Amino acid sequence: MPGVWSAYGVLLQYLRKRAGLNQQQLGDAIGYSLEQVASVEQGRRPAKVAFTAAAERVLEAGGVLEALQGEVDRAKLPRFFRNFALIEAEVVSRFSYDPLLVPGLLQTEAYARAVFAGHCPPLSEEIIDRHTEARLSRQKLLTRVPFAELSFVISEEALLDPVGSPKVMRAQWHRVLEVAVLRNVEVQVMPARRGFHPGKNGPFVVVETHEHKQLGYFESQGVGCIVSELAEVSAFALRYGKLRSQALNVEESARLIERMVGET
Repeated sequence: MPGVWSAYGVLLQYLRKRAGLNQQQLGDAIGYSLEQVASVEQGRRPAKVAFTAAAERVLEAGGVLEALQGEVDRAKLPRFFRNFALIEAEVVSRFSYDPLLVPGLLQTEAYARAVFAGHCPPLSEEIIDRHTEARLSRQKLLTRVPFAELSFVISEEALLDPVGSPKVMRAQWHRVLEVAVLRNVEVQVMPARRGFHPGKNGPFVVVETHEHKQLGYFESQGVGCIVSELAEVSAFALRYGKLRSQALNVEESARLIERMVGET
């Protein structure tokens, strides 16, 4: 049970008692059950954005619950990813190569849920829900102001691999096309059968912080690693530059995905 959930619960309980409400009365006022309010107060269940917004309004909390919501959401992420998620939320640029799956920042809810549902060993429905919510919450980076410069190179195989149903994949292709037209986003596709290229060694991310420090990140089999050593990060950046030059350009990539949509 993450500490921030407990801290949120203690604060919620204080605000509720200050307002002279019991748990049932608060639940009735914000549209949640007694059990749901009790679980949040006890730190057993994380608050969702809608819960926090309603509690802020009813309890006149002055934004203190909303201030914790980002941390509550990050604690829903798999443990190995949480440290990088803190960095990612504040970057000025983020470049990623994804050879196996559509990147999490571009995933639809149905696609993300299908990915987590295929986890081995199996995850409970509650954890699948948490991880899916947290992944979608990360997507605020796409439209955050000030804008972050975002680049995605995605393998054609990742786009064609049927995760979930054909309906899920069709919606996912549409989502990629929608995001690709944002001013701060570039999406490129690495064609299948391109031959060897630097991405064959696996997925990776290169970010630049507000302090203009570059960091790398990669993960495999539920293990994530932040790379800070200058020579290694430089190598990541060099590889990413080559990948961008070898992938289809932005316009060609969009046309390829549009053909995928048209053929289904």
